[in-house]
Amino acid sequence: MGVPAKDPREEVIQAWYMDDSNEDQRLPHHKNPKEYVSLDQLAELGVLSWRLDADNYETDEELKKIREDRGYSYMDFCEVCPEKLPNYEEKIKNFFEEHLHTDEEIRYCVAGSGYFDVRDRDEKWIRVWVKKGGMIVLPAGIYHRFTLDTDNYIKAMRLFVGDPIWTPFNRPHDHLPARKAYVENFVEKGSENQTTVDATA
Repeated sequence: MGVPAKDPREEVIQAWYMDDSNEDQRLPHHKNPKEYVSLDQLAELGVLSWRLDADNYETDEELKKIREDRGYSYMDFCEVCPEKLPNYEEKIKNFFEEHLHTDEEIRYCVAGSGYFDVRDRDEKWIRVWVKKGGMIVLPAGIYHRFTLDTDNYIKAMRLFVGDPIWTPFNRPHDHLPARKAYVENFVEKGSENQTTVDATA
């Protein structure tokens, strides 16, 4: 029996359950012992991920295909660091407020790294560490937040279908159609599937 091939995405995207500490948000916040979350588990929550060639994003055929397949017609870049982002402290504070969007949030890290925190079905925080070469899609309606790690720098490509709308809706916004659709498609369905597995175990 050979060793299963390691998922190449795991070199640029890692996820784990967070502790409840109020220490600096830029620290890893691992539980003790550490409790990792697989990329397949993230996909069950609607969080999609890819590993791409960040040094050649302008000519990368894989990125081009993803954009064509998913209709990502808009693209720009966002650099988050004290030197480049106006009103840095205020912006970072806003990014870390738990919120949702009514459209997908697509972020492709072309330099640096950062944490995207998402809620699982039981409302526990999962920290998703995205490094250079990692791209994630957060589905519309998922509660999440963002912070830099202790390196204090990320440069991310932002993609969008059509004209970009970055409006954050801070929690609670459970009445929004995007939230209701997310709960129906990922939270409730996932819970039903788990119940079926438990019943047949």
